[in-house]
Amino acid sequence: MLTKSSTELVRQQNSALVLASLRRHGPLAHTDISHHTGLASATVSVITAELEKAEVLERREQQASASRGRPRVIFGQRRDAGYLVTVRISSDMVQYSLADYGGTLLDRFEEPRNHADTATRPFTEAFVAALDRLADRSRIDRGQVLVVSISSKGLVDPLTARLVWSPVFGAQQVDFAALLQPPWRAKILISNETLLVAHAMALRMEKAGARDLQAVAALSLGHSIGLGIARFDRSGELSVTAPNFGHMLNSSDGKLCRCGAQGCIEASAGFYGILRTAFEVPPDTIPAKFVPLAEMDKIALRARQGHRMSEYAFRQAGLALGQGLSRVVSLYENMPIAITGPGTRYFDLIQRGLEEGLAQSQQVRLFGAPPISVVPEEATLVLEGHLDRALAEMDHDVIAARAVGE
Repeated sequence: MLTKSSTELVRQQNSALVLASLRRHGPLAHTDISHHTGLASATVSVITAELEKAEVLERREQQASASRGRPRVIFGQRRDAGYLVTVRISSDMVQYSLADYGGTLLDRFEEPRNHADTATRPFTEAFVAALDRLADRSRIDRGQVLVVSISSKGLVDPLTARLVWSPVFGAQQVDFAALLQPPWRAKILISNETLLVAHAMALRMEKAGARDLQAVAALSLGHSIGLGIARFDRSGELSVTAPNFGHMLNSSDGKLCRCGAQGCIEASAGFYGILRTAFEVPPDTIPAKFVPLAEMDKIALRARQGHRMSEYAFRQAGLALGQGLSRVVSLYENMPIAITGPGTRYFDLIQRGLEEGLAQSQQVRLFGAPPISVVPEEATLVLEGHLDRALAEMDHDVIAARAVGE
């Protein structure tokens, strides 16, 4: 016999299935929701009625395809049920975006930051002011913002919403929960940026109908090096991790990394590592804080013109990346790898070394290299990952709030 608490738990799980189905497939009719969730039509009718009454869902009419017949009634998220903010922190700018509960982007702006300034206080002051401006521009009360989702390269602590280490601030931590509360009552999420990229790539590939997709990796090339791995479990649920790939020990060559260690993958493959090798600077030289793309383009041009050390610098970067990926596929087996980030513009120079490094893995020699694709639009992938994860969190909180309210 089901107790009241167990009945409520089943009800919450069923509500979560309905909301997740609408997130994945868009507005749906009762029969379609029932098909995608496996729930009985009567159960779906009760759940959609409750969520409509709670002003979470709204019904819409979809014109029938034939000239005759009644319009179909479909259900979708009520856009003004809540709002979310996404923040992308990078070396030279911070991007702020506002979206509604339906996932529609409402506003976005970027603020440049001085990459030489590693102090956290000017950043935190500008951060809070930018969030206020984002809400004011759209005339949205701060209480209507349910989630603030933040991303950065580096190490994050999702449980406490802290940026632990980053290329931007080094070991200076930023406690975003303490920074925003109490004026902002939103739930604070923080993610490694490449984790979001891997999340978005997995969803894209699934939507495109990729066969037997079990996992996908995203490798970000640029000022820093990041890796995200997305894996589907047997039930189709997606879990994503971001191992500290760029700072894995790769070689005892003494190349100094921004993290303070020597021999990290990033010390060879990050923009500052490529610059250092191309200009034959001693490997233990303190890394440049920021390398403009214009400077990297010059090195790449020289490499394509046959300049020996410039060619060597990119090849060594590729070798370090390939050796790192060879360890990844040895641990996880082969999976598609998407190369993203500003460094994709130099992939033709990196590719040879990357393939050499991958070939050092027995897994690759026996079963072949994993499929590699170049996906330059990293910023779009980051936003897609932000939205999907933040909206799923909002759905979860909506269901929890209904349970408490009743």
